[in-house]
Amino acid sequence: MWCRGVLRTVRRSSSQAGILLDVDGVLLRGGDVLPAARRAFRKLLDPNDNFLFPVVFVTNAGSCQRRDKAQQLSRLLDVQIVPEQVVLSHSPLQAMKTFHDKCVLVSGQGPVTHIARDLGFQNVVTMEQLSEHHPLLDMVEHNRKRSPSSSLQSLPQIQAIILFGEPVRWETSLQLLIDVLLTNGRPGCMYDSHLSTQLPVLACNMDLVWMAEAPSPRFGHGMFLLCLEAAFRKLTGRELRYEAMLGKPSLMTYQYAEQLLQRQNHDHKISTVYAVGDNLMTDIYGANRYNQYLAQQHAAMTPPAKMAAQGPGSHVMVAEETPSAAQCRSILVCTGVYNPDSPMPSDQNALTETLVMEPDLLQPSHVVEDVEAAVDLMLQRESVVTSDLHDST
Repeated sequence: MWCRGVLRTVRRSSSQAGILLDVDGVLLRGGDVLPAARRAFRKLLDPNDNFLFPVVFVTNAGSCQRRDKAQQLSRLLDVQIVPEQVVLSHSPLQAMKTFHDKCVLVSGQGPVTHIARDLGFQNVVTMEQLSEHHPLLDMVEHNRKRSPSSSLQSLPQIQAIILFGEPVRWETSLQLLIDVLLTNGRPGCMYDSHLSTQLPVLACNMDLVWMAEAPSPRFGHGMFLLCLEAAFRKLTGRELRYEAMLGKPSLMTYQYAEQLLQRQNHDHKISTVYAVGDNLMTDIYGANRYNQYLAQQHAAMTPPAKMAAQGPGSHVMVAEETPSAAQCRSILVCTGVYNPDSPMPSDQNALTETLVMEPDLLQPSHVVEDVEAAVDLMLQRESVVTSDLHDST
C-alpha cells in the first residue's frame, strides 16, 4: 500500500536524466494497461519501489484533476504516483493569474467547474449554465427546445473562453462558442459585425486523434478546434486567434514538466530529458521543439525571456525559469496513434489552422516498439554515459 500525497524518492541523488511519459497509447489503451508498461515499470523501480530516475506523466487529457489522474495511474500501474508527477493539458493555466479574476466560459467534459477553480479561476460559467440561461440559442435538436425562464438571474459578461477538451455535444458547443465570440461575451445579444477585438481563447489539448480501445485512432480536441476555426472563418472571414494553446506540443507544457523533474531530483541538474510518446504531431513535435528551445538557450548562455503559452498573438507571461537540461530526446513508440504499417494523414502541416508545424521537428530521435523498449534504450544510454564518466576519471 502506498502513501497518498508523499512524493516518492528518486534513488540516485543526482540523476542526470529524467523521463516524460505520455499515457494513452504508451501506457494504456482506454482502461487497459499495455503489458509492456508493466514490464517497463519493473525496470524503472529499485527494490524499495523508488524510481531510478525522475518520472513525470505528461498527458493531453484534461477532463479530470491531477490528483484523480495520479490515483487512476497508481491503481492501474500498481505504482505509487502522486499529483506532483502528473501534467495535464490544463496544468499550466495555474500560472496564468491575469485571467483568474475574469468571468470565464469553460468547455469540456468532467468536473470542469472544479477543475477551473482548482487552477485558480474564481468566476466560472459552464456551457450547461449558458444553455440554461439562453435556451433559444441551441436549436439543432428540436425535441430539446425550451422556453426562457424568468426565474434565472442573468449571467455576467463573459471575458474569456477556456477550452479544456472535446465536449459531448459538439453542435451545441460550436453554436454557443460562436455566439459568445461574436457578441463579445453577451450571447443573448445580436452579433456585432464590427467587433474590433476578439475575446481571449485559451485552448488545451491539440491532439487531432488519440488511441483508445478502438482499432484506429479516435477524434481528439484538436479536431473540435478545427471545426470551431472553420465555423468562425466562414461567418466572419477572419481567423480565430488563440491567446494561448496548452498541452503538448506547447513549449510551456514541457517547461512546466521539466520543473517537476528537477524537484523530484532534489534540484540537482538534469542534463537529458527523454520524452516518450505515440503521436508524431504532439509528443514528438513537442519534444523536438523543446529540444530546439533548450539548444538555443544554452547557445545564447543568457537567461531566457519569460515564457509565454504557445499561440498566435499570445502574450500571457509566466514566471521566469532557466531550463537546466541540455537536451530533450524524443522516443516514438508503435503501440498507439503511430503505426509504421499505416499511412499518415495527408496533412501533417498543422495541428489547428493557426498552428503551422515545422516538418523537420516531426522526426523522432528514436523509434522503438513499445515503452519497455524505450526504457531499455534510456537505461542503456545512461549506463554508457555513467561508464564514460568513470573512465575519464
